[in-house]
Amino acid sequence: MIALVDCNNFFVSCERVFRPDLEGKAVVVLSNNDGCVVSRSNESKAMGIRMGTPFFQIRHLVDNGSLKAYSSNYALYGDLSDRVMSILADTVPRIEVYSIDEAYLHLEGIPDEKIPVMCRELVVKIRKWVGIPVSVGLAPTKTLAKISSHFAKRHKGYRGVCMMDTEEKMLKALKLTPIDEVWGIGRKLAPKMKDWGIATAYDFVQRPEEWVSSRLGVNGLRTWKELQGIECIEEENEQRRKTICTSRSFADMIEDEQELSLRVSDFAAVCAQKLRKEGSAAGLVTVFLYTNRFRDDLVQYFPSLSLKLGVAANSTHDIVGTALKALKLIYRSGYKYKKAGVIVSDIVPSDSVQGSLFDFDEELRQKMDRLSAVMDEVNSSGTSVLRLASQRSGHYADGIRSEFRSPLYTTSLDEIIEVH
Repeated sequence: MIALVDCNNFFVSCERVFRPDLEGKAVVVLSNNDGCVVSRSNESKAMGIRMGTPFFQIRHLVDNGSLKAYSSNYALYGDLSDRVMSILADTVPRIEVYSIDEAYLHLEGIPDEKIPVMCRELVVKIRKWVGIPVSVGLAPTKTLAKISSHFAKRHKGYRGVCMMDTEEKMLKALKLTPIDEVWGIGRKLAPKMKDWGIATAYDFVQRPEEWVSSRLGVNGLRTWKELQGIECIEEENEQRRKTICTSRSFADMIEDEQELSLRVSDFAAVCAQKLRKEGSAAGLVTVFLYTNRFRDDLVQYFPSLSLKLGVAANSTHDIVGTALKALKLIYRSGYKYKKAGVIVSDIVPSDSVQGSLFDFDEELRQKMDRLSAVMDEVNSSGTSVLRLASQRSGHYADGIRSEFRSPLYTTSLDEIIEVH
């Protein structure tokens, strides 16, 4: 049996932890630069607000007081996510963190009769200790656990926990699940499935294996088997990412090369930190720039350049230094840049990096690796206390439009909550 723990409307729930007066009110959280809706409370869903709705289309609802909007506060969300995951890790033998608001629990060794009780206790504990409401879906496979968690979230009678432990329950759930809500199908493939007469997950599993394999390939066949209770999706943590990208659109267009260098340094430093967190190293660094493609009155320029490292690395010094070299080669004055980003690729395990016969900087590289490890330890609070001189001072989100950002309640002493 596998359990999927899913934080309900996670970003909105994080905002409500320190603002209990928002309970029962329509709330949305916006993407970077306050561009569009990325999280909604149930009340805002009931108003017809959809994911991805541009903020300018609903700004009037904020102005008239019927909707509360918040800018993304990833430092807060990341910290509260860590608290939820630590509770889960202390409870079960093995946890697989799938995203910032989802984790799979592997329940080996836990008696079947104790699993539902344990999961209900988790729902109560996380709500009490962290303030985040969660739903738990229990099923034989990850795909079924996803479906089960949807039922746990939508129907209060489950009290946050839905267990799909019999064939009868499984078939009933499949008949009630639209095909576009099945993990692995999605909304892009759903129209084609409906053209084939497949409206629900149950319709899908009724198709012969040969039919599924010929039309949907290996991935479709894997989903088909998972829906029948046959576990065949590997643990995500065992699949190393092929690329890591950090990019941002700027609140205002940037012309100055020095200002662009500061932004690119920040993005490269985040990529390096992600590499170290995953135990990886990268052999290729790519930098790209975009002008504002929606401004027909401005000249356009969309350059990118990839530079290969002599030896795969994950130190902030190496990744940032290479990114700045690439930026210097592609930057052209006279353009107004709206977006920049850094991509690291050719990723390998950091403990099996292939050295070079003509590598004369090994000692320096080892020093930089130790320095990066110290930076990670100091910066583990979520704030960039230690950074390279080529990076911006202040919070990483400086320069991004965040008109409605809540305080950094848990990661900055300057913004800690005040009780009167």
